[in-house]
Amino acid sequence: MTESPDAESRFLEQLGQRVRTMRALRGMSRKVLAKVSGISERYIAQLESGKGNVSIVLLRRVSDAMGAHLEDLLPSADPTPDWQMFRDLLRKATPAQIAQAKDLLAGGSATAPRRAPFCGIALIGLRGAGKSTLGRMLAKKVGWSFVELNKEVEQQNGLSVAEIIALYGQEGFRRMEQAALQQLLARNELMVLATGGGIVSEPLTFDQILSSFYTIWLKAEPEEHMARVRRQGDLRPMADDRSAMAELRNILLSREPLYSRATAVVDTAGLSVDAAAARLVDAVRPVLQNEARSFGLRSVAL
Repeated sequence: MTESPDAESRFLEQLGQRVRTMRALRGMSRKVLAKVSGISERYIAQLESGKGNVSIVLLRRVSDAMGAHLEDLLPSADPTPDWQMFRDLLRKATPAQIAQAKDLLAGGSATAPRRAPFCGIALIGLRGAGKSTLGRMLAKKVGWSFVELNKEVEQQNGLSVAEIIALYGQEGFRRMEQAALQQLLARNELMVLATGGGIVSEPLTFDQILSSFYTIWLKAEPEEHMARVRRQGDLRPMADDRSAMAELRNILLSREPLYSRATAVVDTAGLSVDAAAARLVDAVRPVLQNEARSFGLRSVAL
């Protein structure tokens, strides 16, 4: 049976919203997506507005350019918010693991899941949130190492993040990011980890962060993010884009539900660096004391 025009219009509107959200999660401007996909910026604007008469071939080019799966763009009722993570786990699972998962979902029993080792504090948030500056200050305060995940990716692959994305695309970068995180976790040492702003767009990697670290979302107003990034001389990926502020707001709006999965939120809006650092220390004090009692860690005087 042919769908009604209203149903088709709703489908195109939902499709446009998902494309816009996926692009924002990856921190890509419309101009960048057009360049990477080889599709005109005007066409992408029409697609996102729900007015594009999209073909499956062009839609695949859009999804490939964002390093996303084509099915993630199609409007549907996901059975669970963690569906993408489950799907990615299934893609990497062995036949034995799949059989065990099927048995468990069918009502079988399983041993109680083990708690992931505590690896330290992870900071998430947009560029300009203060993850590097405040992370270094916190690491010095508690006597742990400070690690920037993006720099680990660069060091392990001998390329800058920009070069990795240019050569291997978003999907290639996310694979390297996940591998770098696994190597960090294998060190079995406490650290303060500053993550890239878009790490929340990769379900498996972000879930590993949430399960291994006490995760804190460093939050600020969009205008503050933009001002801080401009002071750093870094406008990736929105360089020369007149609508940079609108793009940043769209990125923040799309990522907020994921950032909010952090264990705690530290709002740095309107604060000096020292005041923001003090607020961050207050946020981690309870977990440091709790972990020290639970695992016999050295107590940290804050």
